[in-house]
Amino acid sequence: MTSPQTVRLTVAQAVIRFLANQYSERDGVEQRLIPGVFGIFGHGNVAGLGQALLQAEVQQLDGVADAPDLPYVLVRNEQGAVHAASAFAKTRNRLQTWAVTSSIGPGATNMVTGAALATTNRLPVLLLPSDIFSTRYPDPVLQQLEDPRSLDVSVNDAFKPVSRYWDRINRPEQLVPSLLQAMRVLTDPAETGAAVVCLPQDVQAEAFDFPVEFFERRVWHVARPVPEPAALARAVEVIKSAKAPLVVSGGGTIYSGASQELRAFANATGIPVADTQAGKGAINWDHPLAVGGVGSTGSGAANALAREADVVIGIGTRYSDFTTASHTVFANPEVRFVNINVLGFDAAKHAATMVVADAREALTGLTGALEGWTTETGYQQWVAELDADWQKVVDECYHRNHQPLPAQTEVFGALNELLRPQDVVINAAGSMPGDLQALWRAPNPEQYHLEYAYSCMGYEIPAALGVKLAVGPEREVVAIVGDGTYQMLPMEIATMAQEGIKVILVLLQNHGFASIGALSESRGSQRFGTRYKVRSSSGRLDGEDVPFDLAANAASWGADVLRCNGIAGFRENYARATANDRTTVLYIETDLLGPNPPGTAWWDVPVSQVSELESTQRAYGEYVAEKAAQRHYLRQ
Repeated sequence: MTSPQTVRLTVAQAVIRFLANQYSERDGVEQRLIPGVFGIFGHGNVAGLGQALLQAEVQQLDGVADAPDLPYVLVRNEQGAVHAASAFAKTRNRLQTWAVTSSIGPGATNMVTGAALATTNRLPVLLLPSDIFSTRYPDPVLQQLEDPRSLDVSVNDAFKPVSRYWDRINRPEQLVPSLLQAMRVLTDPAETGAAVVCLPQDVQAEAFDFPVEFFERRVWHVARPVPEPAALARAVEVIKSAKAPLVVSGGGTIYSGASQELRAFANATGIPVADTQAGKGAINWDHPLAVGGVGSTGSGAANALAREADVVIGIGTRYSDFTTASHTVFANPEVRFVNINVLGFDAAKHAATMVVADAREALTGLTGALEGWTTETGYQQWVAELDADWQKVVDECYHRNHQPLPAQTEVFGALNELLRPQDVVINAAGSMPGDLQALWRAPNPEQYHLEYAYSCMGYEIPAALGVKLAVGPEREVVAIVGDGTYQMLPMEIATMAQEGIKVILVLLQNHGFASIGALSESRGSQRFGTRYKVRSSSGRLDGEDVPFDLAANAASWGADVLRCNGIAGFRENYARATANDRTTVLYIETDLLGPNPPGTAWWDVPVSQVSELESTQRAYGEYVAEKAAQRHYLRQ
């Protein structure tokens, strides 16, 4: 027996060569699984992964045969890098993602928030945080956190609860099984999320004779689990018993590429389709059976239907508290659930009849099994009337002519009318996601990009970088950024300037936290601590506006900035931004107090049970009354 052929590489060089040869496949289409690496170098990775990436780049430029093709993009913040990778993966329907490398200590912990966002959203990202010396000779090395209980603990252990896979490579031999397992997680539609492979800085530079087979082209097949016939039959039985069924379509529908099958299912059965933040656009907004977002910030049409629904068909949804309006919006005491999901954990929620399967395959099976069955004509007419009434609300919110400053809904209305179907709008946090879910008219699954599982402030700007890398130069990428989220992570604007990447950033300035301010007021806390005010002689934050200039700040990062005077000026400047080949910020001031779309559902944010403030006492009474409708869904 001959010995396997080997090649002598450092661990870091082996990582880069391996990643450059990994592919994913679904429906016969193959693509690079990891097309690039984001990162920031420090003492933990500059001579390890940094050297390996440099060597690969030099070999590529020199035309060396079999040189790893893995471009490196220098970013400004490690958290932003993970957000960019997540956004790239979301745009590519989880079939591709980027890797992110960091140094040890603060560089690594900067990625923890990004890892939590990716895992909460079920988005694949590969994180390569550097780690303390495996030999322990230099302990404690610069930026090392020491734990007296165990010398094997580092800050990288903080990734464990926020990732779907975690490992630390203390010996070169461990790299082979570890990276293979990481690829498994990245390509598993049910178990995906952040895959974290920690690389001690001394191990990165250590040489080893790796099997050549390890670096051969490897294709990871992304599964489409088909529904079990018995499970499908049980689901059909429940659906056929319904008089007022409702579909709740989540992100899993889009990731599965099941939009066509969803429309076919709705057409065949007459069942209306509501959507979540992640699922918006899976059915086009003007489809006769599309009723918009459901839940705490949903449309009046979807929430009216949800309250009467006797069967809810969840497709690829996590059923977040915003989707269920904290377990109040599905108000029919007889309501039952049929859940289609690749993950049994989600399929089992609300005591549902479970169909653990790919959304596209399950919809195809359900449509065939329900042939000849449809909802009653009167129900479909009611659906159409509810949606028509809500579209009037949307038109009003989009064209308020609010003075002296526009409402942010007017900015959204202008964007909704200006964006082409192939363009992308991005948002994540604050009051804007709620307004967008209630109002945005998404024509397809590609246009609406909302991160609302973790709803992370600071996501939007780095996400725009990731989305642009995913869609290319022919499609406009527009990130809507509030002044609060802008102050969290603006620095990837410099990365866009560095890479010659053009996006449009719509920066809304209202001098405060609009969402939490409104929530604070409604819960009796009087908008305390939610406005950007100078501390006055009274000792409170109630003076003049803090005199920062976000437009000038954006320009300092390398963007072109256009200040917009009202909605007419915004429309004019948007045309200029699309004609520009550089990242452009459209800066516009909006009214902190709205007005916002009318609320049609509740959200559970507890109010202090005891207070000396009249506003809090009043809010607590309202809270108790609303909470009375809350319940578990247990009917089978």
